[in-house]
Amino acid sequence: MPTLLTCQALTKAYGTRVLFDGLSISFADDERVGLFGPNGAGKSTMLKLLIGLEQPDNGIINRRRGARIVHLPQEDRFPEGATVHAVLADALAEHHSAHHDPLVKVNVTLSKFGFDGVSDQVAELSGGWKKRLALARAFIQEPDLLLMDEPTNHLDLDGILWLEEYLTRAPFAFIAVSHDRYFLDRVVNRVVELNPVYPDGYFSVAGAYSLFLEKRADFLDAQQAQESTLANIVRREAAFLKSNSKAQRKKSKARIEDAYRLHDDLRDLQKRNTAATTAGIDFDGTGRKSRMLLEAKELSKSLGGQLLFQDVSLLLAPGTRVGLLGANGAGKTTLIRLLAGALPPDSGTIRRADDLRVVVFDQQREQLPQDAPLRSALAGGSDGIEFRGRPVHISAWAKRFLFREDQLALPVREISGGEQARVLIARLMLRPADVLILDEPTNDLDIASRDILEESLLEFPGAVVLVTHDRFMLDRVCTELLEVTGSARISRYANTAQWESARTSTTPPPAAQSVSDANPKPAAATQKGSANPLTTREQTELKYMEQTIQEAEAHAEACQRAMEDPAIAADHEETHKRWQALDTARKQVDALYARWEELEAKKQATKAPRTAQSK
Repeated sequence: MPTLLTCQALTKAYGTRVLFDGLSISFADDERVGLFGPNGAGKSTMLKLLIGLEQPDNGIINRRRGARIVHLPQEDRFPEGATVHAVLADALAEHHSAHHDPLVKVNVTLSKFGFDGVSDQVAELSGGWKKRLALARAFIQEPDLLLMDEPTNHLDLDGILWLEEYLTRAPFAFIAVSHDRYFLDRVVNRVVELNPVYPDGYFSVAGAYSLFLEKRADFLDAQQAQESTLANIVRREAAFLKSNSKAQRKKSKARIEDAYRLHDDLRDLQKRNTAATTAGIDFDGTGRKSRMLLEAKELSKSLGGQLLFQDVSLLLAPGTRVGLLGANGAGKTTLIRLLAGALPPDSGTIRRADDLRVVVFDQQREQLPQDAPLRSALAGGSDGIEFRGRPVHISAWAKRFLFREDQLALPVREISGGEQARVLIARLMLRPADVLILDEPTNDLDIASRDILEESLLEFPGAVVLVTHDRFMLDRVCTELLEVTGSARISRYANTAQWESARTSTTPPPAAQSVSDANPKPAAATQKGSANPLTTREQTELKYMEQTIQEAEAHAEACQRAMEDPAIAADHEETHKRWQALDTARKQVDALYARWEELEAKKQATKAPRTAQSK
């Protein structure tokens, strides 16, 4: 396919910090690229270089003549006092888009992006709606290539799902910087990781994120093996050169130079392999043996005259890990503030174990002193900290969170947002806890750090309450999910797939019941014994449902194998077709499971009254 952008030997540094050195990469006009990498790797800088907001220190960027490239930055900025309509109208005028009626184009775009009934004043919009407006501003310009920096930031889960659906139909190429692993697996057809662990400065795989993980593991394993092989060669060459001066005199100059080159290659390889590390996040539990840490009964809370939830009951015990779902403003943060004791409930009770230690990672986060050195932010300016009763030197503590010793003197303002997030988690780890309450802990965290955070939460012996839009983390960590809807109702789910199925279904799944309904009462219609009987067709459907699901899962597995076929790795078009087939097959399996649960619930509802009558 035709190339939109080509980068040749790019070099970019800020002071002594080198982001790229001789990086060469190209992007085609049929590609939907997911770009990620460790914090500070230069992902945002790369997007700015591609559109021309910044210039490389060395190297060339060739853009296809006439190609319209649009940049969606991480921070959403709008003119002061602007209206939603004016923002889109200005975007159209600035890019000289040829529309016979710009007002119609603006109104249609706002409708597509869900702005019907939303305030026209930008200043009155929430963070999630401002993100939607920024996306609408970018899309209305009809780009050939859209550069998006963390497009899911500030969006709630509904907004993320909407964006995924929109991007799968988008008529343009895009490069999206994202650490959302489900987003990378569902939307893109090429994944690129910027990382100094690779000899070219990046690693690229045509396909979704799940395929990328397999290819990357193979590459890093091979690189580790290469280090071992090269180390043996270097040792032999060094031993021969040192054996005696006569042997060295007989050795050709070229051979000697080769030996030194091999040594340099080994050093570079060792440096790359050493760089393939992750943050050592490890939360400290108190070792409490009590089975009841916190019990909430029939909680209700209203704010601003709006009832957020009522009759919420929840038991937190060691090993309980609850994930909270819900739209922005629905009441998730309010609920965790009640659990943490920062707000009183309007009604209901919260019983806590004696001397319960609750540690909160707040969404707004404590403000790190931006002018203070990193050393002070990590350890209060001392040479060490005490972790789990043992002294740890500041250099070792910094290394645990992927900071180099030479960074310790840097002001906090000079490290990236993701690195500042790791500082906050480092400070959090120094506080032993029975209950961890984490409100959006993944903001600005790279994927490697998220992986380690998940491992630590799984190993944490106490209870966890987690608010995050990272569906991968919710599914991996949480034992149950609760959805706060903002309409007094709270629902339970086993995983995000069940939640997605429920939001697209007119009939809620059986797990989507009020949290307080520990012993739900039968509805009046059910008590009559005639509500929702299974039709003959539904009985037949239920009878063969298990077989149907097995066939659908077999088809999905076949699509997965086809997707992983190395013969099509270089064929972007075929890779995209197979990815779409796999995505469709997976959605079909999810839909069948949701339908099965629906039919079983209906079947049980018809049995209940007959049982009651027989007694």
